[in-house]
Amino acid sequence: MTTSNFIFIFLIQFFTIPSLADLPGTWELLVPDAGIASMHTAVTHYNTVVLLDRTDIGPSRKRLPPHHCRNDPNDPILKKDCYAHSLLLDLETNSVRPLRILTDTWCSSGQFLPDGTLLHTGGDLDGFRKFRKFTPCESSSSVCDWEELQNVQLSQGRWYSTNQILPTGEIIIVGGRAASSVEFFPPRETGAVEFPFLTLAEDRQHDNLYPYVHLLPNGHLFIFANNKAVMYDFTANNIVKHYPILDGGPRNYPSAGSSAMLALTQDYSSATIVICGGAQFGAYLQRSTDTPAHGSCGRIEATGENPVWEMEDMPFARIMGDMVMLPTGEILIINGAQAGTQGFEMASNPCLNPVLYRPDEPLGLRFMTLNPGTIPRMYHSTANLLPDGRILLAGSNPHFFYKFGVEFPTELRIEAFSPEYLSADRANLRPILVELPEKLKYGEDFGVAVTVELPVVGIIEVNLASAPFSTHSFSQGQRLVKLKVTSAIPDDAGKYRIGCTAPPDGKVAPPGYYMVFAVNQGVPGVARWVQIVV
Repeated sequence: MTTSNFIFIFLIQFFTIPSLADLPGTWELLVPDAGIASMHTAVTHYNTVVLLDRTDIGPSRKRLPPHHCRNDPNDPILKKDCYAHSLLLDLETNSVRPLRILTDTWCSSGQFLPDGTLLHTGGDLDGFRKFRKFTPCESSSSVCDWEELQNVQLSQGRWYSTNQILPTGEIIIVGGRAASSVEFFPPRETGAVEFPFLTLAEDRQHDNLYPYVHLLPNGHLFIFANNKAVMYDFTANNIVKHYPILDGGPRNYPSAGSSAMLALTQDYSSATIVICGGAQFGAYLQRSTDTPAHGSCGRIEATGENPVWEMEDMPFARIMGDMVMLPTGEILIINGAQAGTQGFEMASNPCLNPVLYRPDEPLGLRFMTLNPGTIPRMYHSTANLLPDGRILLAGSNPHFFYKFGVEFPTELRIEAFSPEYLSADRANLRPILVELPEKLKYGEDFGVAVTVELPVVGIIEVNLASAPFSTHSFSQGQRLVKLKVTSAIPDDAGKYRIGCTAPPDGKVAPPGYYMVFAVNQGVPGVARWVQIVV
């Protein structure tokens, strides 16, 4: 090859490869030092965010108010603990307020109740059988704080379990270390109910922890652990269906990828589950930090008659990625590492590029690589959808205690990622939701009104997004429901009026608070909260 030809080819390649600035999405730092690393994160209907870590880690970097110290003679580090291990973030001001948690919340689980209260379950040590509640309040108030329930407790200790709200508004708590059972809140007289599937899914690494649990629109649960899945009738305590094995190794803790259920739409009779990433079996046992993660995704129509897994590969192998349902029905895959496994100091090569999964595209064209961040978020990190359409990123502590001055330090910064739909050149498409009922009943017809800068072309979607509990690469209770809507009709006041029909029942959308997004040509507006009541 001549020198001139080499230079020509180099220039062609240089100018056709997109730079980082060309990739979609933008990042912003919200809180430079929150004081804690959030292992568990949830967004409340008051537009505040509950951030929660462990309690047995010694000092955090945020102190409790005077006279609020926790006294625990059994704590291995601090008998008198005056440091915060939970915070409340105000999304309007990006300020944080310390909250007081009394029992250990390490690797616990959670879910919002129909009244908007966050129910929190289990943990380690003195938190093993605990129920806790956080009843949110206005961000300007300093009243709301954690409440440890004294008159009830879990029938079995729950560590690494998963919670899911049911059509009745009850919470089912599934699995956990040494707990191959399910139980409910409010507690039932039967207590814990044995669920042998979890034992069958266990291996030498305990890859059946934090099972992926999705409420299907037929009222049954899709439960996935390790590489196995079943459809579970929790009312009759009966397995309705066994799904095929998902190839590619274990997918749950400690080898976790992530999982999401695609948006429920049309007649709500079909539900599709996607599971992506994970560690190779043996990486956890061998404490191998450089074993490449899996990049494969499985997709299955869980409600189909004879469902099979459809396989495809992500642009990046990923362990500990978070899958976040966007208001549009697309999925953001963010956080994680490209090698190793879950556990303290057991992963490497952070995956800084988010990936957009576009479920309506053909196989092979569903993934889009997005603009990379700069902060590694691996073990014990979280990702949550915010009402303005951004994604909140918090946490990452790959060490047993807080540790700084190392390659992957304990991460106290909180940031937000804005998908491409929030770019300035799409602002004139962004709908503003100006009229919406505060409460909805199942099956009722109702109207909303929006304003849009440009004339509306086509259908404006009205979509309900739950507020899940994010921990350990899975958003417990996450779902998106696309409502049946009429065309947007302009009125004399410059508004567009849209007729909507509420979800038919709690199997499609369990009772509780939802973010309501109006979506115009793939561009969502800022959500308003609505409560679905029975």
